[in-house]
Amino acid sequence: MSGPADRAVDRRAFLARTAAMGAAGLAATAWPSPAHASGGERPGLDVSGAYVKPRPEAMSDPTELTVAEAAWMIRERRLSPLELVDAYLARIDAYEATYLAFNTVLADAAREAARSAGRRRAHGPLHGIPLAIKDNYYTRGVPTTANSFLFRDFVPGFDATAVASLKAAGAIVLGKTQMGPLATTRATTPSGEITTVNAWTPDDPGVNPGGSSTGTATAVAGRLASSGTGTQTGGSITAPSNAQNLTGLKPTMGRVSLYGIIPLSYTRDHPGPLARDAKDAAIMLAAMAGEDPADPRTQGLPKVPALIDAATPVRSGGRVRLRWNSRVGVLPGYADGSSETAAARRAFLSELAAIRGVTLVEVPYPDDWDMLIGNDLNNVRLPERSEPFMPYLRSDLRGFGVSVIGWLQGALMGANEYVTGQRAKLLLLERVLDQVFERCDVVVQTSPTPFDAIGLPEIGFPIGFTASGLPIGTILGGLPYGEDRLLSVVAAYQAVTDWHWRRPADPPAARLRTPVSRGRITAEEAAEQSQ
Repeated sequence: MSGPADRAVDRRAFLARTAAMGAAGLAATAWPSPAHASGGERPGLDVSGAYVKPRPEAMSDPTELTVAEAAWMIRERRLSPLELVDAYLARIDAYEATYLAFNTVLADAAREAARSAGRRRAHGPLHGIPLAIKDNYYTRGVPTTANSFLFRDFVPGFDATAVASLKAAGAIVLGKTQMGPLATTRATTPSGEITTVNAWTPDDPGVNPGGSSTGTATAVAGRLASSGTGTQTGGSITAPSNAQNLTGLKPTMGRVSLYGIIPLSYTRDHPGPLARDAKDAAIMLAAMAGEDPADPRTQGLPKVPALIDAATPVRSGGRVRLRWNSRVGVLPGYADGSSETAAARRAFLSELAAIRGVTLVEVPYPDDWDMLIGNDLNNVRLPERSEPFMPYLRSDLRGFGVSVIGWLQGALMGANEYVTGQRAKLLLLERVLDQVFERCDVVVQTSPTPFDAIGLPEIGFPIGFTASGLPIGTILGGLPYGEDRLLSVVAAYQAVTDWHWRRPADPPAARLRTPVSRGRITAEEAAEQSQ
């Protein structure tokens, strides 16, 4: 396998591309139409590293199998797609009324797709694998509501490119998942009533499940789906992954098509997978990534690298080593303090440093970091959010439900603030590339949002638990199109630790329980969360 993709990227070219994308954001965002829908099978999926012989403890429960393990079982004809789908549907029947992870469960369609997959030869690791799809991805003939009053009756006539690509790779859509209204908060109804709970604390809705992709996260963590899709504009892949012991990958801007996904921000929306481990995240991204003629953000990019190979641990002399020697940057204060999170971070750094090929290096925050990640940067996404929805904002504000304040803020923001924010973003990107990545290849993150704004890839993954049993995660950020290096580092870490194998205890069978109010968030709280 050749070197990591980030070695071949011209950082100046990425900076120029980001500037051009910001200028394009001034144009109206076109709503998708079926004439431009695309999606096809992606190369590099059917490789030996995509199939993993299951752990003994997973053999008795199909829902405990990772995607790679289930793929091995299906290829070896020791498990049929229908058996796998039925196992997940049984758990949905038992526990969904507690988790409230789904907006729509497609039981009959999933079973029919599984029967069809069972009659065909397995042609890749997603063949017959049931997935949870966030409800802002278009799904042909299936309601796509984004948990919003505006889209409550919307049934698209075609699939989002990412969904079409997953289906072309053999995946089965098990259902559409709950999300924050229009992807702005944790999962609630459009009016703000809390729905999805954290799978690790099903009886305590006060524990935040992570962000707008929490329906998918809870479905995957609670073993209601093998893996799933999310979107990240302000941390909504990495945050729910950290909160629910998952491995979530937010790719570089443009690596996955946004075509057919209800927009939140033209320059900050990132589709990506929420998975059990690095290997599953790589399988998902390998299917989703690639050029799409319907989305100019995907065109002219470096070739998608061998992601699944990158996420396959390398062993030498009986020990795990990195596939590529990598400098891991540690920012000031990352592991300081006496909190449980700080202790977990110190242990993580120690375990990582013991892996051959890892070099920990101290890196500074870029010049003027606090100023550059402040309001000017965050303000960019507010007018981008509001612009496509101006006809709705002019006609009936009630359609925006609990998230209305953020949409109004964007509609009322001046062009000067937008331009200032774009300049802050470019300056921040330049300084991150020059001052941080001059000294390292990947860098630990304490917050996902700055890298959202500048389009760089991130991966969130588990590193421990609190004394009360809540997951603790961390985030690594990488260079443009450096998803393969990020996957290689996390795969090596997961090969020497077992945090990612832990699963939450099952709640009592939900159908025997009496529903109770889970509370609600106010419009002010929604505005704060969305920023």
